[in-house]
Amino acid sequence: MTVVVVDDDGTAAAGAVQQQQQTSPGHGQTVCVTGAAGYIASWLVKLLLERGYTVKGTVRNPDDPKNAHLKKLDGAGDRLVLYKADLLDYDAIRAAVAGCHGVFHTASPVTDDPEQMVEPAVRGTEYVIKAAADACTVRRVVFTSSIGAVTMDPNRNPDVVVDESCWSDLEYCKNTKNWYCYGKAMAEQAAWDVAKERGIDLVVVNPVLVVGPLLQPTVNASAVHILKYLDGSAKKYANAVQAYVDVRNVADAHVRVFEAPGATGRYLCAERVLHREDVVHILGKLFPEYPVPTRCSDEVNPRKQPYKMTNMKLQNLGLQFIPVKDSLYETVKSLQEKGHLPLLNKEIPAELNSVIA
Repeated sequence: MTVVVVDDDGTAAAGAVQQQQQTSPGHGQTVCVTGAAGYIASWLVKLLLERGYTVKGTVRNPDDPKNAHLKKLDGAGDRLVLYKADLLDYDAIRAAVAGCHGVFHTASPVTDDPEQMVEPAVRGTEYVIKAAADACTVRRVVFTSSIGAVTMDPNRNPDVVVDESCWSDLEYCKNTKNWYCYGKAMAEQAAWDVAKERGIDLVVVNPVLVVGPLLQPTVNASAVHILKYLDGSAKKYANAVQAYVDVRNVADAHVRVFEAPGATGRYLCAERVLHREDVVHILGKLFPEYPVPTRCSDEVNPRKQPYKMTNMKLQNLGLQFIPVKDSLYETVKSLQEKGHLPLLNKEIPAELNSVIA
C-alpha cells in the first residue's frame, strides 16, 4: 500500500493527477483526426482526449461556431488544436499531420453526386496517406471506410456471412448510380495501394449505418435516417434491411485498432442487421407520441431478409457493442435535446427492455 500525505496546498492531489496523465495510453502521443467536427470524428476526438492524446483536428474553418462543441470537450483547452485544412489541399494536410504519431482519416464527402463524392474521397485519402509517410513519425493510419465498400455485390449468396474479405462490386455500384458506395470502395482501395507503396501501417474500420447521440449541433445524414420516421416526413418505411451500430462503438473501434499492436486489415463495425419494419417498431414503442409509419412502401414483394454479418474481429479486441434499441433511444433523445425534434406531451415508455429488437 502507498500512503500519500496530503499537504494543505493540495500538492499531493496535483501529483496524483499528473501521475494519472502520465500513465494514460495517449500520454506524450499526438494524433491527427481529419474532419474532426463530424459525427464519428467528434466522438473520436472526445475519446482520444480522455485517453490523454494531444489531438490535431482538421476542419474547414476553426472559427466556425459549429466547431464549438469540440473546444468544450474535457482536455481540449490543453491538447486540442484545430487546423484549417481542405482534403484537396496537400500542403494543409501535410502541416496538420506533421509530428503526429498516428492519423485517423475520418473525413469524407457524403453524397450521391459523383463529382462531389468520388474524386474528393479518393484524392483526399491519397493525400492523407502520403502526408503520413512524409511525416516520418506516424506509426499507424486508421482509415474510416464504410459498409458501402463491403456489401454492394448482387452475386453474393444470401447464406454467405459478410466479413472483412467481402468487397462491393464497383461495376454494380456504377450501374446502379450508387456513387457513395462506389466512392468509398475506391477510396479504400486507394488507401491500401498508397499505404503499400509508401510503407505505411494501415488499418481500416468499416462502420455500418451509425446511430446514437450527437455531439455536433448539426443533423448528419444517418441521424436524418431516424428523424424522418419521427417528424412525419416519411409516411411509409421501405422494404429494406440495414445494419446499425452506435457512434460510441465506432469511435472505440478506431482507438482500439490504433492501440492494439497486432491489429491488421479491415474491421467490420456493426451491432446487428434489421429490417426497416423492426426499426420503426422500436421507435414506435419507445416514442408513441410521434407519427412513426406503420405501413411498408412495398406491399407486393416478400419481406427482405437480413443478411448475415460478423463483428468478431472487433469483439476479439474487447469491444462490447451497445444494443441497437439503446442506440435508437439515445439518438431520439439527442435530437430532442438539440432542438431538431419537438418534444410532444405524451407519455414515453420508461423501460427500454420492453422492446425486443
